[in-house]
Amino acid sequence: MEVKIVRQRRLADEIVLQLEAMILEGTLRIGERLPAERALAERFGVSRPSLREAIQKLVAKGLLVSRQGGGTYVAEALGATFSDPLVHLLEGSSEAQRDLLEFRHTLEGACAFYAAQRATELDHQRLTEAYDALQACYSHNGEVSRAEEGAADARFHLAIAEASHNTVLLHTIRGLFDLLRRNVTTNIGGMYALRIETRQMLMAQHQELYRAIIERRAAEAREISDRHIHYVQEVLAEGQQEAQRVARAQRRTTTSVKVK
Repeated sequence: MEVKIVRQRRLADEIVLQLEAMILEGTLRIGERLPAERALAERFGVSRPSLREAIQKLVAKGLLVSRQGGGTYVAEALGATFSDPLVHLLEGSSEAQRDLLEFRHTLEGACAFYAAQRATELDHQRLTEAYDALQACYSHNGEVSRAEEGAADARFHLAIAEASHNTVLLHTIRGLFDLLRRNVTTNIGGMYALRIETRQMLMAQHQELYRAIIERRAAEAREISDRHIHYVQEVLAEGQQEAQRVARAQRRTTTSVKVK
């Protein structure tokens, strides 16, 4: 019988695996600074040379970045699903904005479904904090900027993705976060101008979604998320149609003046 020699894993390799798992599951966030070397070595119960070797391996893999005299960070590039130039291109395209909403329809419904099934008590706590921050924006109408409200809205949806315990969904949402934040900010600005009841509708929809996840009603959480995105699509579509009608009327006016 042939057997393979069992090789004992190097201590540094074990540290690498643990740090990789922490990055993958989102415990270590994109751009986050790692604790000081001494503190991290104590946390792992290893020597500083072993920790240093592990960090060097992760730097070589492109997962960590060491800055001279400034510590070690989770690489920012891991979250760069969309570069800034591409974000600006997408922002300027009405079709791309529509596509993003369709993408959110699929993605966020899945996040809500799994979050309702899998969220821990700590996830519930973080989700509650994000929800309360968003509700505070709604309650201070006129005192909070659209950008602040858009960021709070995006963070609420990010908290749901974190609670889903699906690493692919989480990192996709994180990679899209800046685009998502800008999209939400643009959307709410246009929606508030189109329908008086929009603020109350968004408040109610987010409250329903929050409660469904907290109460572990997975199928309802997905349905509420889908309904929320559908409402946004509906209102924005009305706005685009109205803008097209106005432009058409202006062209007719200009043409009639020239004919005279």
